[in-house]
Amino acid sequence: MPEIATIPVAENNRQLLGAFLRRRRESLDPNRLGLPRMRNRRTPGLRREEVAQMADVGVTWYTWLEQGREIKASNKTLTAIASALQCNEAETQHLFSLAGHQYPVQAAARVCAKVSAHGQITLDALHPLPAVIQSARFDIIGYNPAWQKLINLDLQAIPPEDRNCILLAFTSQAWRDSMLDWETVMPHMVARFRAQMGDNLEDPHWKSMVDRLLACSDEFRNIWERYEIRAIENQVKRFFHPKVGALTLRQNNWFSAPRNGERLLVYIPEDENSAAALSQITADI
Repeated sequence: MPEIATIPVAENNRQLLGAFLRRRRESLDPNRLGLPRMRNRRTPGLRREEVAQMADVGVTWYTWLEQGREIKASNKTLTAIASALQCNEAETQHLFSLAGHQYPVQAAARVCAKVSAHGQITLDALHPLPAVIQSARFDIIGYNPAWQKLINLDLQAIPPEDRNCILLAFTSQAWRDSMLDWETVMPHMVARFRAQMGDNLEDPHWKSMVDRLLACSDEFRNIWERYEIRAIENQVKRFFHPKVGALTLRQNNWFSAPRNGERLLVYIPEDENSAAALSQITADI
């Protein structure tokens, strides 16, 4: 039986990258991009010269990139090419991956920082059940009024970059007061945070959050250094509200699709007393 030849992964990726760039270039309408009409335009889409000019790179260099040659491109150059080719977020991430680069997470973070219109509709429809949408990093992306009432904190008064459940838990007294069983809840939360960071070790956005937590809380540092790992799971949590006292709620998690780490957390009363207490604190919404 003849031996089957294999193509090295790096070489195969260069060929795939070249094919992807050509398909994107050929799919674009030069007229819609405001480029001058050319009588001798024989190929569909943009010309290599036009892409190179918009991305501020050499025509020969860009041609070699499309041909799958072994050349290197910086993050800045790849971003410029993605912009010239009108790539969306997923296409840009795919481009970076084929080029062997880590996708700039700052761009991804900006895109995911705000809840979508459909996400907010879902949150509002769940009233009077408290609900929140979090990122994998525990950033608060969206929430409904019932959840804000439950934690007894005005999130609108908090800068968006500070709306992170772990950060607020260790820096906000109001947040801390709303949580019972602190000694159990927080180590579990930090352990889940550490587990999810395993998929984001090279992400400076995650690293900056860890550095910030280590700098502002010795308590977080002590828990972090235990190196405990836990998976996301549904759980029963106890809260305290100054208006009604203690509430016991079951936290249910649903992940978004496509799976990107965002999850919807919905809190359901575990008993009749907690249901009555929740009705009291959400009655004026």
